[in-house]
Amino acid sequence: MDIGIPIATPPWSSLGKELESSLRKALFDFSLIDPHIDKVAIALSGGKDSLSLLFLLHAIRGRGFPHFAIHAIHVDGEFSCGAGVNAAYLNAICQKLNVNLVIRSSTQTKDTLECYRCSRERRKLIFEAAKELGANTIAFGHHRDDSAQTLLLNLLHKAEFAANLPKIYMHAYDVTIIRPLIYIDEKSLSQFAQQYGFQRITCQCPVGQNSKRKVVDQILSDLEVHFPHVRSNLAKAGLLYGSDKAKSP
Repeated sequence: MDIGIPIATPPWSSLGKELESSLRKALFDFSLIDPHIDKVAIALSGGKDSLSLLFLLHAIRGRGFPHFAIHAIHVDGEFSCGAGVNAAYLNAICQKLNVNLVIRSSTQTKDTLECYRCSRERRKLIFEAAKELGANTIAFGHHRDDSAQTLLLNLLHKAEFAANLPKIYMHAYDVTIIRPLIYIDEKSLSQFAQQYGFQRITCQCPVGQNSKRKVVDQILSDLEVHFPHVRSNLAKAGLLYGSDKAKSP
């Protein structure tokens, strides 16, 4: 392995085995991977979540699932949500895994930067790139804690009991989003990234650091003092009773 190019592959640590098991459970429980699928695109920011997803999906191909091709799609830009990694670092990882990396660029500037607008553009770029590749299934690295945040944010902000769905069809682009990490908590992903050496700096977006999602995350941390299982319970409630409406970007 090249110095500075971390690759996580089996045989796993005990934590790695737990994460693969949780990922497999989500794939089976929600039928995230079609038995005849030949391509899956991954939204690859370069953070711990998307890289964990890349390594885990790469590992399970051909082992109870089709040996599908993986295409990684990375959106860069002067101001773009992500882990602050450069394209050369991600390209080196993808080359080691024999994964095709496609890069698209965000048009966001400091004057136009705003979470909702940026998120819409990033998704549009990812969907369009996936369609060009012929990949109708796109995996995102949203984990259990993301779902808990989304549920509370939608409840407080829009009076909607809506969390992240494990699988959602986007009509406008004829693609399906899947979230294979939906059962995995953020702490476990951080530990996994540290064990295998791909834990990098977090989002450097100046707007994202003061977003409503950050506020909700702090509220959840405050609640954990009194209700230690608040994140897992909200995420579970979201899967049971909440729905993330399939709105076209």
